[in-house]
Amino acid sequence: MAHLADTNILLRSAQPAHPMHADAVAAVETLLNRGEAVCILPQNIVEFWAVATRPAQQNGLGLTPTEADQEVVRLEAFLTLLPETSAVYSRWRQLVVAHGVSGVQVHDARLVAAMLTPGLTHILTFNTQDFRRYTSITVVHPQDLLTP
Repeated sequence: MAHLADTNILLRSAQPAHPMHADAVAAVETLLNRGEAVCILPQNIVEFWAVATRPAQQNGLGLTPTEADQEVVRLEAFLTLLPETSAVYSRWRQLVVAHGVSGVQVHDARLVAAMLTPGLTHILTFNTQDFRRYTSITVVHPQDLLTP
């Protein structure tokens, strides 16, 4: 079963010193070792780039654009990049209206719309609460995959 990797999984995998790094890497490895696809969307890459190139003092990773590009190339090498179609917008509009989504949570709604459009139903994320309102998807925390 394919899983969409939330952007926080990508960010933590790029930060070896972060306390969540090992769980992010191990969860993705577990899925891949099971023969399951771990997918990303162009939106994930945009969000990743924004945080990766923001200064560390402003809650970013402090990477240069060249370093961020190298990390994106690494991610694209083993994760499945899904295309985004015009159908994502319609699905997103339905979700934000139906669930009364506002503020920064509109980005999560767009990820859900982009994953549901091709039929993905599972998302791997550290921020499980951000996705609980969407009953048509299964929210998976990395620890769910790592605890027997």
